Amino acid sequence: MRTLQMFALAAYASAAGLDGFQIHSTTRGNGPKTVIFVHGWTCDESSWAGQVPAFEKEYRVITLDLPGHGQSGAPKDAALSMALFARAVEAVRAEARVERVVLVGHSMGVPVILQYARMFPAHLAALVPVDGPLHLSGGPNAPNPDAMKGSAGMKNRESMIRTMFGPSATPAMKDQVLKMMLAAPESTASQAMAAMFNPAVWTEDVRPFAMLGIYADKSGANDPAFMKKVFPNGSATEIVGTGHFVMMEKPAEFNRLLAGFLAKVKF
Repeated sequence: MRTLQMFALAAYASAAGLDGFQIHSTTRGNGPKTVIFVHGWTCDESSWAGQVPAFEKEYRVITLDLPGHGQSGAPKDAALSMALFARAVEAVRAEARVERVVLVGHSMGVPVILQYARMFPAHLAALVPVDGPLHLSGGPNAPNPDAMKGSAGMKNRESMIRTMFGPSATPAMKDQVLKMMLAAPESTASQAMAAMFNPAVWTEDVRPFAMLGIYADKSGANDPAFMKKVFPNGSATEIVGTGHFVMMEKPAEFNRLLAGFLAKVKF
């Protein structure tokens, strides 16, 4: 299996049930504190291959494939949504039988973990948004879900993905990300993007959770003023020389920041 090979040694895969289909996840480590890593749009759990080995010795580390992504199933008669994604994360948490978790979400994974915070606050210890939006910018250049479909869909997806890399991205990393993201079905690409930009998802309710935002260099998603408004106990930092896949481009620096934050969280 892809996940077991990538994460090596003592990993075990699970398949939590949700609405008649299964959510794939992989667990490593058996520490008393649990961190769940949530990938971004058209990605999968392999996005976090640079983080799992760094944290499994001290924490229980869980990665998952969101519905419609990777090895997870998808609802047959309903569109993908942020609420569905949040419920998938909750299904994985419940199956792991842990009470409170820290959620680390990259890109689209940020609105997923924000939705989780609204729906399941009792099970949340802290949030770590990774180069993903905290609000809708309303800009004219927002991605178009319909452009992800049809004869030009794959070309449009590839063109957009190629803009995401920073100067630290190696050719091998770029190839890995392109292969991962372009493997997602057309329905996932269009529906997940539509879900992410659904205005109903984006609220400005104040969230008291501890939070650390980790962003790419000069990231447009980093909005310190809004963050302080919504997350009074939050802070953010940027990693110089990185693009959107900040945790893959400079994993050692990313892991150092995350480790420092986790050490202060009260689970």
